[in-house]
Amino acid sequence: MSNQRFNSVWDALEDDPVRAENLKLRSVLMIEIAEKIKSQGLTQTQAAEILQITQPRISALLKGKINDFRLDGLVDMAHRLGLHVSLKVAA
Repeated sequence: MSNQRFNSVWDALEDDPVRAENLKLRSVLMIEIAEKIKSQGLTQTQAAEILQITQPRISALLKGKINDFRLDGLVDMAHRLGLHVSLKVAA
């Protein structure tokens, strides 16, 4: 049995490198959004109002349910919380 090395947990979990990259980006955004919600001391209801989504969606975000969120929606949420998202593309 050989030990295979991966660049990230997403590369290990996902055979499709395109999907793995998307998961990486979504996970980073979800973590940042969750940290901002917590650092501002927002309740789930308050966060839902600011982010213009429902409280159950906030709950899913805080529980890390990554498959419930798309990248564009997470960028919108980050912006509504005053976070600035930048993208670096490399070959």
